[in-house]
Amino acid sequence: MTQQPIDFYFWPTPNGHKIRIMLEECGLPYRVKPVDITKGDQFKPKFLKISPNNRMPAIVDPDGPGGEPISVFESGAILQYLGRKTRKLYPRTERARVEVDEWLFWQVGGLGPMAGQAHHFRIYATEKVPYGIARYTKETTRLYGVLDKRLKGRSFIAGAYSIADIAAYPWVLSWERQGQVLDDFRNIKAWVERISAREAVQRGLSTALK
Repeated sequence: MTQQPIDFYFWPTPNGHKIRIMLEECGLPYRVKPVDITKGDQFKPKFLKISPNNRMPAIVDPDGPGGEPISVFESGAILQYLGRKTRKLYPRTERARVEVDEWLFWQVGGLGPMAGQAHHFRIYATEKVPYGIARYTKETTRLYGVLDKRLKGRSFIAGAYSIADIAAYPWVLSWERQGQVLDDFRNIKAWVERISAREAVQRGLSTALK
């Protein structure tokens, strides 16, 4: 039976790339549904039915639980869903799964928001706010330190390559925009190089809106 493609609501941002990488890693068929956040597509009623928080990415899987379609929003929830669906890159044993979840939530609740604020105040803010720039750059530096320490003696964040790595990796790729120096974090730098060598990751970083 041919699997129907997943509708993937995407724009080329770190959170969007997370899901594209996961879809490529899992070998799932998908079709990109562009959500142009520069034009306000995320506020359109049709998209809000799928993602009520008006945030991209989101997916609609026509072959959801029980064979019925299901929509999923929030990048962390999507990664978990795809991991359970395919039994790939998301542990099935409770102890290993908890470890992955800890670092997944560390990313969605910490690294992503803080790095995103650093992007905003350093690059996009219409006026320079020194306090905002300093606060979020410093907090991002702290989080890089946490990740670098975690990766000491490890190839990947939670042992085997997993959705924890896929969640954090696209955000670290923007280190310069966050005011970071990757050479200061040798374990992260080696981890980035390790993940960047994966063919599925290279495909997943595509900005193609198709």
